[in-house]
Amino acid sequence: MTRHRRIRDQRLSGEAVSIVVKERLTAAGFDPDGYSGHSLRAGFATSAAQAGASSWKIRQQTGHASDAMLSRYIRDGELFVDNAVAALL
Repeated sequence: MTRHRRIRDQRLSGEAVSIVVKERLTAAGFDPDGYSGHSLRAGFATSAAQAGASSWKIRQQTGHASDAMLSRYIRDGELFVDNAVAALL
């Protein structure tokens, strides 16, 4: 589907995905600066890793060639889960 809501037989370009993401963020009342199509990719990689998916399976979906590149997309959404300081509390 194009950004003009026309169905096509090709995938959306990276720029088109970015435009859709920013439009939806704006419509939801969020500041779209700092977000792009890569935000979706990072969100998927992070959620899949937190759910226990293997890096190989995540890379199979995202197309990353190595664990090193994939690791740049996985955000630490649970920074304080199993944190060493928790043992002191």
